[in-house]
This record gives sequence, structure tokens and C-alpha cells, in this order.
Amino acid sequence: MSAELIEIAELVTSWSDSDEQVEAVVTSDRETEVRAYEGEIESLTVAESQGIGVRVIKDGRQGFAYAGTLEENELLEVLSEARDNASFASPDEFSGLAVPDGVESVSLDVYSDGVNSLATSKKIDYAIELEKLTMATDKRISGIESSEYTDVVSESAIATSTGIRSYSKESGCCLMVYALAEEKGETQTGFGFSIGRNPEELDVAKAASDASDRATRMLGSTKPKSERLTVVLDPWVSAQFLQIVGSTLSAEMVLKGRSLFADRLGEKVASPIISLIDDPTNPQAFTATETDGEGLATRRNVLIENGELKMFLHNVWTARKAASASTGSAIRSYASTPGVGIQAISLKPGDRNPVDLIAGIDNGILIQSVTGLHSGVNPISGDFSTGAEGLRISNGELSEPLREFTIGSTIQKMLKDVSEIGNDLEWLPMSSAGSTVVINELTVSGS
Repeated sequence: MSAELIEIAELVTSWSDSDEQVEAVVTSDRETEVRAYEGEIESLTVAESQGIGVRVIKDGRQGFAYAGTLEENELLEVLSEARDNASFASPDEFSGLAVPDGVESVSLDVYSDGVNSLATSKKIDYAIELEKLTMATDKRISGIESSEYTDVVSESAIATSTGIRSYSKESGCCLMVYALAEEKGETQTGFGFSIGRNPEELDVAKAASDASDRATRMLGSTKPKSERLTVVLDPWVSAQFLQIVGSTLSAEMVLKGRSLFADRLGEKVASPIISLIDDPTNPQAFTATETDGEGLATRRNVLIENGELKMFLHNVWTARKAASASTGSAIRSYASTPGVGIQAISLKPGDRNPVDLIAGIDNGILIQSVTGLHSGVNPISGDFSTGAEGLRISNGELSEPLREFTIGSTIQKMLKDVSEIGNDLEWLPMSSAGSTVVINELTVSGS
């Protein structure tokens, strides 16, 4: 398929006129999703999708069109529609396609044929086995809310009349289970997962035990009193906060006046132990990729180094508007024009493990999950308030479970109050990795 996708993209760009720029983005995806319930298949979806998106830029005017088919007779129609849309667009002096910038793409081993070669019956077995193992972990596990196996193989090709030609192919698979724990009429939920490039890398037992542990340890939970105390974010939670922070470091957000970090380049914006890196060239990242949404090589971008804000993420348009250079951070689907965003963000790990970090805390809370985080953050002011649950930390040890409370502060203060980062960097099924993070003081609002 790789040659075919590139040939299609190049065919479309070969139709460009001398007074216009043309870009073609061609994608092909194959996905499988299996959901098990009570030892049987609840649902099975195997889907293939293809599509092409075409941008035309002429006299500073940009037009875009797309189609969910790669039939040759549709290609000219998409190009014609993009040209027509450009004729109605307003001129923009910063419009223009990417041109080769001399940065060589890193060769990544992010595709495994194991996803395609594994029989569908074996994929079903994964979901059923995961449910069975989770039920067997603890007698208090009363049911399974969902037990799923999913995988995807994604291919994309980009060609432009300005000399860009790129191709990428990635695979990924994931097990995810939500367990129900019940005791004395109380029910709690917990999740577990395992990810890999190849189904052979999946750890069914780990996903099952993690879901069971997260559910059972919340049984008997109570609402804490309101106070300010040390808060520890587990990797799943810290990764979600990093996605929020990363989104505000997009030059697109900065130029729109929707970033709390606007006009703060070169300033100390976080604790000196914080170095925040977006590195889609790291093959351990679930979202690693060789090229961005405009066909430029991805690269390692250090956003915050030792607490100092070093840079924003750019695509071609934001870079031109800001008199800067693209950071290879364009994100898109074939059905959209390029935006700007994080691709594989993480904190530089610390030296100590989570057990040692917790051992040094007399009074605190380990946050194991949050709710409504994205809707609870103001990207301009940095204020946030989110529902949470977790475990009390007393005299250096985890103790009683806590629920129905909120944590709140500002992103700015939280970053500056980070006192330690664990050595447990964990790549998750999202565009960020998590680590155990200790924050000196946050407001916990309970009873």
C-alpha cells in the first residue's frame, strides 16, 4: 500500500498549475475493536478507511477539500473543489505549504505486522481472557463493565508541489478493562490496560491486576475534609495534566491569545526540576511518528528546561506569522487542515521510585483519577478545579481511600510547586507519558 499512497499523492500534486501550490494528504487505516461480556463477544468491529485531503494556495488564498475515497475519478474533483474554495477565501500573507527544511527524519521502528497477521479469533480470545482473569483476581470483583481489545494500522503519505514527499506507517494495539468491585453494598470501579506495537507485547495479567487493584482499594472510601496538603499525582493523572499544559504551549493558542504562557519565553515558569519535552521521535511513545501533518520531519522539542520556558510548538503557518520556524508539530487528519499540537510529551524523570517519594510525606493524598479535567481548566488564566479520588498518605504510607473531593489551583502555581518527579516514566495510550509527581501544596475541597 505504501507505494500506492505516495503515487496517489504525487499524482494529484502533478496536476498543479505554475501559479499555485498543491498539497495532497492520503491516509489508509485498518482498525479492530473487540468487546467481551460474560465470556462471549459483545461486539466486533473490523473497519478500513481511506481518504485524501487537498490544499490549494494561490495568491495567498487557501482552499481545502477532502473525500473518503481514493478512486481516481474522485481525485480531480477534490482538487477542483479545493481550487474553487480558494477563490472565495480571504488573502493571508502567511499562507503557504511546507518546503524542505533540511531536517532529516529519524527512522523509527513503529510498525509490526503482528497486528495484521494475528487472526481475528485470537483478538477475540484476548478480550475474553482479559475479562476472565480480571474476575479471578479478587473475590470482591463482582463484574466487568467492559473488556476490550483494540488495534490499528495507520499509513499516510504527503506530497506537495513545493518538494515535500513523505510516508509513515504505524501500528498499535491495546487491552483495556474496567472492573467493578463490591463490598457491603458499595461498588467502586477501576481500570487497567496494556499497550504495544505487536499483540505479543500485551500483558493480559498486568491489565487485569491493575484494574482489580484500582477498584478494590477504593472500597470503603470517604469524603475528606477541606485542607491544603501535599498531593501526589499517579502517572495516569500527571499525563492528563501534561496534555493540558502542552496544549497551552502551542503557538496556535498563543497567537489566538488563549495561552497562559503568552509573552513568557525565557521566564522561569516551573520548578527547576521540571524539563518538559515533546519527542515524537522516541519509539517508546505510543504516538511516535517520523513526519508531522505537513510532511516535515518530527523532532525532539524541549519546551521547558530546568523550569525555564524555552519555546512554543509551531506548524508552518504559525512559524511564518511569528517569524520563527516549524518545529515539526503540525497535527491533522486527511479531513482537516493542519493545526499545532503535542505529539509525545513527557517530563524528564527523576531518580527515586514512587514508594520512596511517598515515604517522605507525613500528610498527603495520592490522586489516582480525576474527572472533568479538560472542562475544568481555563487555558488563559490557568485556573483549574477537578473532581478526584485517591488514597490518604499518612506517615509515609498509603492508607484509607478518599472520594468525592476536588483539587484546585492554577497551572502556574502547580508547576512551580512540583517538588519531586518519580523515575517511573510510563508511556500511555495517549499523546503524553506519565510519572509520579509530588506537588508541595494543593487545595483539597471535601466536606
